[in-house]
Amino acid sequence: MTGFAARKGAGEGYQWRFEMRGVNGRGFDLRLRVPDWIEGLEQGLRAAAGKAIARGNVSVTLKAERAEGAGESVIDADALARALAAVALVEARAEAADLELAPVSAADVLAMRGVVQGESAPEDTGALRAALMADFAALLADFNAMRAREGEALAAIVSDQLARIEELIAQARTVAEARAPEMAAALRANLARVLDNSEGADPDRVAQELALIAVKADVREELDRLDAHVDAARELIAGARSAPGPVGRKLDFLSQEFMREANTLCSKAQSGDLTRIGLDLKALIEQMREQIQNIE
Repeated sequence: MTGFAARKGAGEGYQWRFEMRGVNGRGFDLRLRVPDWIEGLEQGLRAAAGKAIARGNVSVTLKAERAEGAGESVIDADALARALAAVALVEARAEAADLELAPVSAADVLAMRGVVQGESAPEDTGALRAALMADFAALLADFNAMRAREGEALAAIVSDQLARIEELIAQARTVAEARAPEMAAALRANLARVLDNSEGADPDRVAQELALIAVKADVREELDRLDAHVDAARELIAGARSAPGPVGRKLDFLSQEFMREANTLCSKAQSGDLTRIGLDLKALIEQMREQIQNIE
């Protein structure tokens, strides 16, 4: 699911701004852009994010600087030159490799180690790290609150699609029941033809073949399983609402099982009306799966 959150904070002589963005993804991929002079910060942010987020491509940016009046800042000309040369080299290599990088701002350059002497890393960054981690917890809460709102909207969409799938299953049952006499007559005709031409044939083998024909024409098992899948999907959605947790992977697997049964229904249809319903089911299941890909 998509999400965005931003926070500003200050403490320990510094001021900072967090930004967190997330887009859909099959797994969990976290990209951090944080000052490297704050010891242990990146590891702490990764651990906290990993506990709060199960799925999505997420990026976190942190810009921290000395608070106004917290001390004099002096730019080290040599360090600045080295930083600019490093940026130019990276951009040149990226361009040669046909890679597109985000623009580097002046603030990004000034945040590099040693460029601004007044903002060089203090000997002990533990207090600042603790303040940033506390602010990151609030950022995560805001981020997940936005994702939860989107999750509710997606749950409503998928629930509506499940109701439409259930309607199509009911239509398929009606068509299957209506064609039962016709299928029974066809089976009797097949039996008569087999018996007329079965002189010398193994009776057990004939019975097996006829049973196979009957099974191939019976779609009740597929419809029963589709009903069970609908119930299972609703239980997952209801469970996620009452006790929030990741259900996207389970729903994704379930949507594959939906499609498997719909494919079998089409292959066994032997009826234009039943085939049409099976195709409508497949289209609707595919639409539902596209929405499920966005659910954590």
